[in-house]
Amino acid sequence: MSLDSVLARVDADLNKATDRLMALLRIPSISTDPAYSDHCDAAADWLVDDLRSIGFDADKRTTSGHPMVMAHGEGSGPHVMFYGHYDVQPVDPLDLWDSPPFEPAIEDTPKGKVIRGRGSSDDKGQLMTFVEACRAWKAVHGSLPAKVSIFFEGEEESGSPSLVPFMEANREELTADVALICDTGLFGESTPAIVTRLRGLLGEELTITGPNKDLHSGMYGGIARNPIRVLAKIIASLHDASGRIMVPGYYDGVEELPPKIAQQWNDLGFENAKFLGEVGLGLPAGEDGRTGLEMIWSRPTCEVNGIGGGYQGDGFKTVLPAKASAKISFRLVPGQDPLKLRESFRAFVQSQLPDDCTVAFASHGASAASEMSTDHPAFEKARAALSAEWPNEAAFVGCGGSIPIAGHFKQILGMDAMLIGFGKDDDQIHSPNEKYDLSSFHKGIRSWVRVLDALSK
Repeated sequence: MSLDSVLARVDADLNKATDRLMALLRIPSISTDPAYSDHCDAAADWLVDDLRSIGFDADKRTTSGHPMVMAHGEGSGPHVMFYGHYDVQPVDPLDLWDSPPFEPAIEDTPKGKVIRGRGSSDDKGQLMTFVEACRAWKAVHGSLPAKVSIFFEGEEESGSPSLVPFMEANREELTADVALICDTGLFGESTPAIVTRLRGLLGEELTITGPNKDLHSGMYGGIARNPIRVLAKIIASLHDASGRIMVPGYYDGVEELPPKIAQQWNDLGFENAKFLGEVGLGLPAGEDGRTGLEMIWSRPTCEVNGIGGGYQGDGFKTVLPAKASAKISFRLVPGQDPLKLRESFRAFVQSQLPDDCTVAFASHGASAASEMSTDHPAFEKARAALSAEWPNEAAFVGCGGSIPIAGHFKQILGMDAMLIGFGKDDDQIHSPNEKYDLSSFHKGIRSWVRVLDALSK
């Protein structure tokens, strides 16, 4: 099959492809708000109709929440499963949008043309890059270069409550040779990336109780235990002077980066000062002796996300509070067991608690990290295909955040997943004035054409 003819079709059809994306963006499929349930249903219907128009066997599957979209396209060679989500984040605060969020438009910016509107980058624009690549293959050759299945979710932005039950109930249909996920981005402006490492997440909230009521600091200060002081001491003990996390057993199972991956990361030219300078900082605060990309992609963290206790209103109140609390999150890397770390953290806190104080814990989730094996031949094929499309060579990278679907593919279906996306850091996803570069949309389609071609061989 001729690759060049399919790429030429993508170029010729870009305006029509953009119009189709605009139609999908006009549907306000906000999954977390029940008022938009009908719109989520409408987005699923739109996708089913569009996929059927290019020959996919597609239908809408009901769940306890918003529907899933499943589609299958026949082709020779390996079987790939593509995942995306059609639901979007709420648009509040609406007054910060420069244009209506569900009236998408092409805008000229100093960096080039962008598609402005909610969902343009996260994730409707991204998922449509793959659909349009399939459309181009079908238009030119009448068939796909590989067997392709598509799985679109409608609850990703609201915690995916129906996802795991659906995957467990449809294991056979959802299982393929490899999964493809388009919900990530480029490295910088023009370096394509395949995410192979995702950090896990452990969330813990602790509340320390001392006296049975708030106390006057003049009458009780000095003799009475202050829960805020106790909490502050515990928080301060979580790290040593080098930035190392002091919870016993925290680094058990944590391995060093493979040299090949470490070299790829070093070649990306990441600059700590530039990265931190964009948020008004300048000095790395993680573990001594680690590069910036190691700190955010491959090293575990412990961060305090919120502290409460005592009087926090306007003015001043001389009070010793009865309670003090903190919310603490741990970003985890492959090899760490979140449930064991929860036990270890709680024991660490308990060991520092004075006899006249108590502590209560609340869990806010526990998910393990994911690591994909780049030994799978599909990974190097995809990296070469992306490198052929973009100015810079593609790299296997990490991701500091958590994308649960990648772990579900591995744990439930036994499949490795390649996370390939074309978003940019300034796309303002989840924020007002979300955008997706028109070049990201265009080259994203061309990229998937190349990846499908490479995987078929």
